[in-house]
Amino acid sequence: MLSRLSRPRALAVCALPVVGLLAAAALVPLPFALTQPGMTANVLGENKGEPVITISGAPTRDTTGQLRMTTIEATGPDVDVSLGDLLDSWFRTDRAVMPKDAVYPGGKSTDEIEEYNTEQMRESQDAASEAALNYLDLDPAEVKVDLELADVGGPSAGLLFSLGIVDKLDGDGTGGDLTGGRTIAGTGTIDAEGKIGPVGGVALKTQAAHRDGATVFLVPEAECSDAQAELPKGLRLIPVTTLKTTVDSLIALESGKGKVPSC
Repeated sequence: MLSRLSRPRALAVCALPVVGLLAAAALVPLPFALTQPGMTANVLGENKGEPVITISGAPTRDTTGQLRMTTIEATGPDVDVSLGDLLDSWFRTDRAVMPKDAVYPGGKSTDEIEEYNTEQMRESQDAASEAALNYLDLDPAEVKVDLELADVGGPSAGLLFSLGIVDKLDGDGTGGDLTGGRTIAGTGTIDAEGKIGPVGGVALKTQAAHRDGATVFLVPEAECSDAQAELPKGLRLIPVTTLKTTVDSLIALESGKGKVPSC
């Protein structure tokens, strides 16, 4: 026989399973990764004592300004994220919560993921070099480009690598720097034809760029709204789609002539 509970007692009894579930969820690992702004590196300079871009077979020019590729840092694939960790990051503007499978390929070990990211970086470097040399009408059989960036994986530095090669070989085409002496940061994949693709994590990358002195951020056009979400004050967004239009935008920014697109 069931007796009828008063409303306060009924609420109290009903709350017990909820409290128990929340307590259990706080301890159970969740399939998410926590991300934050990562390191940036000036592709026109050195990284860990080694030049990022080395070119042989063609004269290079001294450059001023910086072209900074940007990264995000994420909890490792083997790191357990609890409900408390997730809630803490959820309400912070300098953190983001992402599905673990969106950060790391599913079903792979840590070593396999590192190998995958290294291969993605290598392919990105090859495409970036080819795109830059194609843009400058230079023969890759005669001009050799070596790209080195320690402890960074994935394809998202492709655009900045290409711009760095163009700046070292040709600048703005009239003897000036492609950067105009500024610190310019950005992100984006690139293919051999110079087409720029989206990468993810741009809201965190804008914060990394601003932290390291950038005043301009190059963002794949499809990710403009994401970049605007937590845009630091004083950081100008320039949407990009191809290597050629990106170079044109930077030249227009430097010269003050022509249109510079905006998000």
